[in-house]
Amino acid sequence: MITREATDQDLEILLEFEQGVVSAERPFNSTLIEGEIHYYDLNSLMVSSDATVIVAEENNEIIASGYALIKKAEKNYYQFKEYAYLGFMYVKPEHRGKGINKVITNELIAWAKSRGVTEVRLEVYAQNESAIKAYEKAGFESHILMMRLKP
Repeated sequence: MITREATDQDLEILLEFEQGVVSAERPFNSTLIEGEIHYYDLNSLMVSSDATVIVAEENNEIIASGYALIKKAEKNYYQFKEYAYLGFMYVKPEHRGKGINKVITNELIAWAKSRGVTEVRLEVYAQNESAIKAYEKAGFESHILMMRLKP
């Protein structure tokens, strides 16, 4: 397996992966609208100097993806001025359980470090226990839990 930066030639499969992410998240989020949803502006992420989109390939087949985007800190009282936000973490179902997500996560963290970023964040649904365990294995810890109410 190799990892590399995504290119425009990868866009078709990446759009399929995006719908895979949406499908995986639907059980955890009753507020999502029906039909096709686009979470990411993949073209912008691929050309931005503040982002990287990574794919994993095996036998010339793209099997996984993820991105890192440098964002400004939301509050001026944080110890950091910017952080790397990780997203679009997807592994084709038949390749799960092989540590591929960890490889991509490590590569994205290394990219962030190479840019001088010292804080890395991501979001995961509180009910998504398997994803939480995977991110904890990669060194992440829970930070804040967002709660909602529909009155």
